[in-house]
Amino acid sequence: MPELAEVEFYRKRWHLAGAGQRVTKVRVHAGKKTFREAPAASIRRALTGATFTSSETAAKQMAFRFDSGAWLGVHLGMSGELTTAPLGTPAGKHDHLVLDLENVSLVFTDPRMFGGVRFAPGPDAPDWWTRIAPSLLSSAFTRAALTAFLQRRARAPLKAVLLMQERFPGIGNWMADEILWRAALHPAQPAGSLTAAEIKTLYREIRTVCRLALKNIAGAGDLLPHDLNVGIPDTWLFNHRWRNGGICPRTKVHLARAEIGGRTTCWSPARQLLRETTP
Repeated sequence: MPELAEVEFYRKRWHLAGAGQRVTKVRVHAGKKTFREAPAASIRRALTGATFTSSETAAKQMAFRFDSGAWLGVHLGMSGELTTAPLGTPAGKHDHLVLDLENVSLVFTDPRMFGGVRFAPGPDAPDWWTRIAPSLLSSAFTRAALTAFLQRRARAPLKAVLLMQERFPGIGNWMADEILWRAALHPAQPAGSLTAAEIKTLYREIRTVCRLALKNIAGAGDLLPHDLNVGIPDTWLFNHRWRNGGICPRTKVHLARAEIGGRTTCWSPARQLLRETTP
C-alpha cells in the first residue's frame, strides 16, 4: 500500500503535469465503488471548466484544489496510482477517473478498487481532510505525545502501534519496519515497555525515516518511471526486507520475517532483540 512518501510522489506527478490548466472534460467510471464517498456526477459538474490551482498531501491522502473552490480527494488504497497520458488516450478498464486538461490527461488507476475519490464543493476544508492527524514532521508531534500514546497502547506490539493512523499518519508496513530496525527495537516489543531512552530514539527515527523517505522517493527528479523506489539506498532495510535470504545491511546477519500485529514484518534478530517484560 502506498505510504507517506509514495503518496507525495504521485501528488507531485499530477501537480507538475497539470497545475494551472483548465479541466476540459471529466471521465469517470461512475458505477464503481471508487466513488462510494463522492457522487461522480457532482465531480463532473463542479470540475468541468475549473482550473487546477494547487495540491497537498496529508498521511495517505491527497487533495487537489480548483479555482472554483472545490476539493478533490484521492486515497490510493492498495493498488492505486496517479499517472498522466496524452490527450485523447482512451481510458483503460481500471482508469476510474480521468481529468482531461488543456494539454494532458490526469488518470487515477486502481485495479483492486481499495482506494477511492472524495469531493467537497468548498471553499472550507472538508472533514475528511481536517480530521487527519497532524504530520509526524510537524511541531504537533512531540516526544511527550508519543510517550502518552505508547502508554495508552501499552500491551500492543510496537509494529501494530506504529500502523495506527490516528497517531502515525502515513506510516505503513515498510516504513514501520524501517523505523524499528533503525531504532534497534523488536517489532513485537510491547509499546508500554520502552525506556525513556528508547522512546527518544524511536521519536528521532520516526521523523528521520519520514524526512528521508520524502527526500529519496518523493524528491526524485523524474516522476514518470513506474518504479518510484529507485532512489532508496542499499543501506536501508527496505531493499533487503523481502529478498529470500535477505541480509541485514548493518549486522550482515540473515533477516527474520513473521506476522506481527496482523502484518508481515521483517527485522534483524542480531540487532532487534525482544526484551522480556514483567507481567
